[in-house]
Order: sequence, then C-alpha cells, then structure tokens
Amino acid sequence: MTDCMGQKVQKGYIPVSNGGQIYYEQCGQVYYERCGKGETILLLHGHSLDHRMWDSQFEVFADAGYNVVRMDFRGYGLSSPQAEDFQFTHADDVLTVMDSLGIDKAHVVGLSMGAFVAGDMVAMYPERMYSCVLASGGIRGTKGPSEPMDSIESAQRDREIAALKEKGIEAYKSEWLEALISSGGTEREKMRGPLKQMIDDWSAWQPLHKEVRLFYAREAMEVLKQKRPDLPVLFVVGGTENPNPHPGMLPYLPNGQLKVLPNCGHMLNMDQPEAFNKTVLDFIRSQN
Repeated sequence: MTDCMGQKVQKGYIPVSNGGQIYYEQCGQVYYERCGKGETILLLHGHSLDHRMWDSQFEVFADAGYNVVRMDFRGYGLSSPQAEDFQFTHADDVLTVMDSLGIDKAHVVGLSMGAFVAGDMVAMYPERMYSCVLASGGIRGTKGPSEPMDSIESAQRDREIAALKEKGIEAYKSEWLEALISSGGTEREKMRGPLKQMIDDWSAWQPLHKEVRLFYAREAMEVLKQKRPDLPVLFVVGGTENPNPHPGMLPYLPNGQLKVLPNCGHMLNMDQPEAFNKTVLDFIRSQN
C-alpha cells in the first residue's frame, strides 16, 4: 500500500520505554488536518498478528473521513522485541504512540489481544477515548502488573516452554492457524493466506519466554467496577464462535452495548470485513 485517499501513508517508529520502538502507520491525516474535521480511529491487533490484519479497514476508515492509525505492539510485527526482565504494559505503549502523534483522544478498536489492551484503556484511561469497540475480547481475567510471577508460576512456565520446544514451533503455529480459521463462518478460507503469512512472520517469542504482566487485567476490572465510565463501548462477537456472549465488562458500562455478527468467528474483521466495517462506522458515527 503506497497511498491512502490520494496521499502517502505516513510510516515510522515511535520511541517507548527501555529503548523500545513501536512501528505505526497513519492514513488520512491530510483530510483530518486540512478540513478541520474528522477524528482518529486507532486499530489494535491480535496475538501472533500485526498491523496487516487491518488491511480491510485501514483505507476504508480513512475514506470515511477519519485519521486512521494502526501499530504493532512491542514484541510483534516491526516493533521492538519484548524482554523477560522489563515490566511494561501494551496500554501504556499505546498512550505513548497517541502522545507522540498529537492524538488527545481516539476511537479505539481492538480485536482479541487488541481488545485486552483496549479494555484496559476503557478502565484506566477512558478520558483518552471518544469510544471503544471491543471485538472478540475485553479486559483479561488474569493477574496484573502488581502481582509479578512467583516461583510456582515460573516453574509452570518452564514446563510449558519445554513442552512447546519438544513439539516444535512450526507445529504450534500450524495448530494456532487452524484454531483461528476453524471458528469462522462459511467464508473463512479466504483468511487462510493472510493469517498464515502473519503467523509465519511472527517470532513466537511470547510462548517461548516468561512474559511480564502486559495487561492491567484484573486490576483494570476492579477500577472499572469503581469508575463505571460513561464511555460508549461496543462489544462485537462472531456468531459462529460465541452465539450467546455475556461480556463481563458490560454491567459496569452505562453506555455499553453488544452486537453479534452472524456467519463469522474470532477474526471477524477478516472473516466478514464489510459487515464489520459497517458495524464499526455506524457505531462511531452515532456518537456525533
């Protein structure tokens, strides 16, 4: 992709803590700046994937009049690797990206792991968001940064890593690819090529190492229960993966709503991109 809405896509790296760098792409900012209207949509990708998973949304959302930013989380895609001995969170990296690009607030759209991060932001930083779309996920139900890994968990991770090395990372990647595709609808095979390319390119560092607490997770849920922010939040779920979803965050969001998209699974933005795009844009436009 060389241009977007008749302009070059802005690409670059943003410095983050511990000498890291986050890769990002931005499209639509000329319209955004020159026309004095439009808002930013920030796209957050899933585990094992990268910014390319949003290929069916990046230009479409820019054509709809928005400044669109997609990025690779630390440890994924073109961004810096993670380290076992440095504590950070993906949500705080996202804020650094926003600050560096001069984005005070954004419509945040996250899918799967990206929804874990977006869910953290809903609880911890709702003032930085116009709205949020949580696709196939939300706040993660795991320990947060205030509960570092203890010796029992460390030993368990040693066993899991050893078992994965014995199985082989290629076998692991193959099983993971099939799991993502198998949840999809009748058009799911069209995702195979793009998903396989991203998973093949993925370093698989995360399952082979002891990650720090990258999500606020249960800590974020406790904050959410107290704050109950009035932020507009849309949960989007694929009907073939979870036909009867019950998002745990929803009771604590006065302006939260749920939509199930039929005939698609976990990767609903790639499975049914037209339906996903319409759902997201309709929701964002309804906030104005």
